[in-house]
Order: sequence, then structure tokens, then C-alpha cells
Amino acid sequence: MWTPRLIASDIDGTLLDTQERVSPATSAAIAKVLAAEVPFVLVTGRPPRWVPEIARAAGLSGYAVCANGAVLYEVGTDQVLASHLLDPTLLGDLVHALSAALPDCAFAAERIGDSANALDGGEFVTERSYRHPWPGDRSQPTPRAEVTGHPAVKLLVRHQGVNSDELASAATALLGDSVEVTFSSSSGMIELSAAGITKGSGLAEIADLLEVAAQDVVAFGDMPNDVPMLRWAGLGVAMGNAHPATRAAADEVTVPNTEDGVAVVLRRWF
Repeated sequence: MWTPRLIASDIDGTLLDTQERVSPATSAAIAKVLAAEVPFVLVTGRPPRWVPEIARAAGLSGYAVCANGAVLYEVGTDQVLASHLLDPTLLGDLVHALSAALPDCAFAAERIGDSANALDGGEFVTERSYRHPWPGDRSQPTPRAEVTGHPAVKLLVRHQGVNSDELASAATALLGDSVEVTFSSSSGMIELSAAGITKGSGLAEIADLLEVAAQDVVAFGDMPNDVPMLRWAGLGVAMGNAHPATRAAADEVTVPNTEDGVAVVLRRWF
């Protein structure tokens, strides 16, 4: 019987339950994957600084694809292996175009050094009007010119008057193929990366390092930022709680993250 040679999973809404925990069933499934010497790669919109805690809970120390494919990170060594940046000129152009078309937008930028916290707290900068949809993330409120003044792996755009689907549609129509536009939250926030950089491209880079072909990869996800990864993998699995666009892009749909959907699928082989 065919057995996957690499497992890739989104984190939020996929690997984690609603309390942001790795359930015992999911942890046991991951342990069996690793015991079979099959790599398990985290693929997330999260920046590297948010990954080690989750990796420890899941028993993982290998590769992670972060910031929607813009950063390749090795958890065990705390090393950034590669990054794909938006340069300050492009950042300024993006902010100018979006703020002209959607005046109530607020902006933040995710930066990266050689390790998860190499910039000593300066990894995430926001303009003063930006409100992050998730609690607890540290940031440095700063003038808009400073947000766009340094290379970044991700530009975050927040507009509390519309949902993320509407904001992504408007931004894509405005910006075309100059950047990748996606989202992982429904709360009026989108994430912009360099053109061609997605979770799918990041996972492909890791698969090349591990000498694994796309057809031998199983990938799990729940939100539109997971769509390129699910389409790239030999078997793309959407969670039962997935966004409709993600379900449509998947080869199959498992049960929700609250019912250990990742573990349910992995039990076929491990």
C-alpha cells in the first residue's frame, strides 16, 4: 500500500483544537509518523516566533514553513533557512494603493532575522491605528512610514468594516499579481507576501530539501491560505471546519479539528 513520505499540516484550525492545544490523539498520531521516519512539517501563516511552543507540544523539532511560505525555519536549531522579502519600495506602493482605495485600512509588517527572535522584539511593527485580531502578540506601534521602511516577509492589512473575503477580493482586484493576497482569519484581515510565495511554494522548497516528490506528500489545512499547499500536495485534505474555498480545493474532507481530523486520516498509514 502507498505510504506518504512527508506530512504537512497547518496549525490553527487544523492541528490545534479550539483551545489552541494539540490533543492527545493528534499527539499520538504525530509520534507514529515520526517513529516511521516520515517528516512532519508545520506549514503556517504564523511567524517563526510563534512556532517553537506549538512544535514542542506536538513533539516536533524539524522544519516549519512560516509566514505563508515566506520563511523556511528549522525549529530544533532555531535557524531561519531562507526568507522571501517585500522590499520597502513595494511596501510603500502597496500601502499607498490600498489606503487610497480603502481609506480605513491599517497596516502592520512582519520582519525576520536569522532566528525566531533575532530582532529583539522588532519582528512585528504596526501603525498606531492597527488592531490585531488575536490577543497577546507584542508589537511596536510606529508611524506608517516606519512600517514600510524596512524589508518584510509579510504585510498585514486590517479593515474592521468588512470581512476578510471582501477585503481580499478588493485587494486582489487592485493589486493584481504584484503580490500574493490571502487570509487566515475572517475578521477583516488579509496578508500580503511576495509574488509567487505561498504555503505551496514553501512546502515545495522543504520537499526538495528532503528529496520528496509532491505526489508523496499529504497536507492538511482549513483556510484560504492553505489552498496552494493542498493543491500542490499529492493528497490535500481539508478539515471539516474549513472555509468553503479550502474544501473546494481539497482532494478530500476529514472531520473537524475538534474531532482530531488530522489524526483520523493519519491512522490509515501509521
